[in-house]
Amino acid sequence: MTVIAAATLQNNFEAADKKEQHNQEESIPLYHSLIREESDKTEESNKIKEQAIYRLGKIYAKTGRANNLFDLLKEVRPFFDEVAKARTAKIVRTLIDLVSEIPGTGDLQIQLCKECIDWCKETKRNFLRQRIETKLASLYLDHRKYQEALDIITVLVREVKRLDDKLLLVEIQLIESRIHLALRNLPRAKASLTAARTSANSIYCPPSLQTQLDMQSGILHAEERDYKTAYSYFFESFEGFSSQEDPKAVQALKYMLLCKIMTNNSEDVGAIINGKVALKYAGSDVEAMRTVANAHRDRSLHHFEAAKQTFKNELSNDPIVDTHLSELYETLLEQNLCRIIEPYSTVEIKHVAQLIKLPQNLVENKLSQMILDKKFLGILDQGVGQLIVFDDLPENKTYTAALGTFENMSQVVDSLYQKTNKLG
Repeated sequence: MTVIAAATLQNNFEAADKKEQHNQEESIPLYHSLIREESDKTEESNKIKEQAIYRLGKIYAKTGRANNLFDLLKEVRPFFDEVAKARTAKIVRTLIDLVSEIPGTGDLQIQLCKECIDWCKETKRNFLRQRIETKLASLYLDHRKYQEALDIITVLVREVKRLDDKLLLVEIQLIESRIHLALRNLPRAKASLTAARTSANSIYCPPSLQTQLDMQSGILHAEERDYKTAYSYFFESFEGFSSQEDPKAVQALKYMLLCKIMTNNSEDVGAIINGKVALKYAGSDVEAMRTVANAHRDRSLHHFEAAKQTFKNELSNDPIVDTHLSELYETLLEQNLCRIIEPYSTVEIKHVAQLIKLPQNLVENKLSQMILDKKFLGILDQGVGQLIVFDDLPENKTYTAALGTFENMSQVVDSLYQKTNKLG
């Protein structure tokens, strides 16, 4: 077989490049041929082949040919024996990322990662295997396969700690925090995030990764109802994503607006949306939050429900937003019910339901819950369908005062006991 020199490879690459500019389809066989060529294996030749792999991968990604990308990754494996392992890792990860750009390829990405992990184990490429396993855990998380993701991450954390690869450890611990958050295990989620931040502080942390850490911090603070701190983290992540022109900036902006709504500052939402930086992210996500802010400002449950129906994908399908908006809806419902029943000592439940424009059984269940939670004093007379509201009783402070007296006496006795022991 004839060995091709680097200069000839370069000419072939330029010819494929020109053909791509006029007709992508006709350039595909040229790039394939270039990758298969038996070259002189110099550094220059390897770089040209690497560029040909990237060009071919981008064409397949643009045209939505995920299966062709899968096949390309298998086809170029002989080339990996000629280049350094670090370059091999870069090519493999780039091709996997290109597959992720094609919508609806989640299952194929998982299959591709598994196949690559098996190949890494056969060829003893542990450095690459750990990074692909990290990607696989992230994919499992996106597909809500939390136990599978946690199984991978648990093993990876132990391995990477032994190798002292701090950068990869930060990525893994961040994914671990997200998994625990999805499982509603907030203490473990916070512990993993703290570990990730500790690891990040001991190395140079890339801006993209630091921005993701800020985003996760904001989400966890919001879960603890500390919306002011959460807002500051979301603001930092929004600026970070925006400077990198990352599409996740929209998500950070949405969470910023959510924090403003949850802290009863709905009037600030319009000012943020109309800001210079935020204007370029105008779209359905931002419009959804504007509609919710208007409904909250007007204390209108009807408009709130309409917003959730109109923007179902942007609100209900986002688990973070949906959790907090559900809580906000319950608060609004309670406030409206309290305002309606305030003038009455006895009122028909049917009348309350008509005023608030909600089903009677829903209103009845909510009133029952509010009575149990001591939001107001009253009883439901379901036999006649009425709510009987009692006047607030003045607090009897005798019990509180008695507890205080006993506590002080206990301290005096403990003090005397300690002094007696010293005398003895």
